[in-house]
Amino acid sequence: MIDQKKLLELMADLESPSVERTISVNDTTKFSEAVCAFANDLAGLRQPGFLLIGVDDKTGKPSGLTVTDQLLQNLSGLGTDGNILPAPALVAYRIPLGAEVGEVAVVEVQPSDLPPVRYKGVVRIRRGPRKGIANESEERLLAERRTVANLTFDAQPCPGASLNDLVLDLFVVNYRPMAVDPDVIAENHRSIENQLASLRFFDLKRGVPTYAGIILFARDAREWLPDNFIQYVRYDGIDMSGDVLAERRISGDLLSMLRELKDFANSLTIVRVAAVHAMQESTVTNYPAPALRELLFNAVMHHSFDAPSFIRILHFDDRIEIQNPGPLHGFANPNNFPNQTSYRNPVISEAMKVLGFVNRYGRGIERAQMALMRNGNPPAEFIFGDTFFGVIIRGKRI
Repeated sequence: MIDQKKLLELMADLESPSVERTISVNDTTKFSEAVCAFANDLAGLRQPGFLLIGVDDKTGKPSGLTVTDQLLQNLSGLGTDGNILPAPALVAYRIPLGAEVGEVAVVEVQPSDLPPVRYKGVVRIRRGPRKGIANESEERLLAERRTVANLTFDAQPCPGASLNDLVLDLFVVNYRPMAVDPDVIAENHRSIENQLASLRFFDLKRGVPTYAGIILFARDAREWLPDNFIQYVRYDGIDMSGDVLAERRISGDLLSMLRELKDFANSLTIVRVAAVHAMQESTVTNYPAPALRELLFNAVMHHSFDAPSFIRILHFDDRIEIQNPGPLHGFANPNNFPNQTSYRNPVISEAMKVLGFVNRYGRGIERAQMALMRNGNPPAEFIFGDTFFGVIIRGKRI
């Protein structure tokens, strides 16, 4: 975070490509476009960009703003509301300039490791001190700037795979219309490889799909990722010594798996009618389906796809356990979970948001716990293993 001295320098530099100023406190679109442009870092400065709220754009003078906690909360939410993808790394804070001058809200945005970044399907950039929409050559430049050394597993190239291994209709028909603004698609003259690369599904330098491209669109993703499936087992009793009553395996492209998983979560619940009083009845369930869906989708989002293991759903008489290969990732640890979120698979996380299986980032666990509480279940319990992450959902007796 910058100090007051640095802030005054940024306010005065009216031609800086790394600074945008505004006196508005509620123009979310303007704020989001600025964040998107800074995250793309077209100039390749590899330095943070700064959105200054409470500073006149023409003069660089402070407007006398009082920065509220609600404003800072709204600004911090720009990185998690799912409108800017992949999710940008940003921090929002206030800097006081004196009782008679007021305060400035600063949004500090780090350059993305996975450009191009889109706001509502459009790639925003800065050309010098002004914002604009990236043209095809600028998008290609951003896509080519990614380096394998800095990439998460899902963004890395998949050796041995080729464009022929992808079902392109899954991309063109099912995914692209949801990820890219319709006007951009209408003006699109790029090759399919460049279109895939712009969304981090293809590596142009090596001419191969990324692992995210394989996970989403491959004819058979398990040819490259053998453990890319979900295994369900229903046991008779409260531990694995009981007889196996049912088994199921969910596999395929990501969209098909998520759709099947959503329906499967609904099938795990038992709904019964209970009398409230003589003239009224209500339904009760052992597991709230929304909680199961959130926790299952969370397992997919944070799955360690390169681990020699798969997602397990273990169903006992009194509980359901979900075991996910890969421990907590990045800055997340047992002490700050679930308030701190680090994404092992940012491209897959973005895809799940685009496809509508995630509403906003960092809220899945909270939503699941709320659904459990409303249904009368105990809170979900979390297991922090060295090689896996687990969650236990205890059933409600009905």
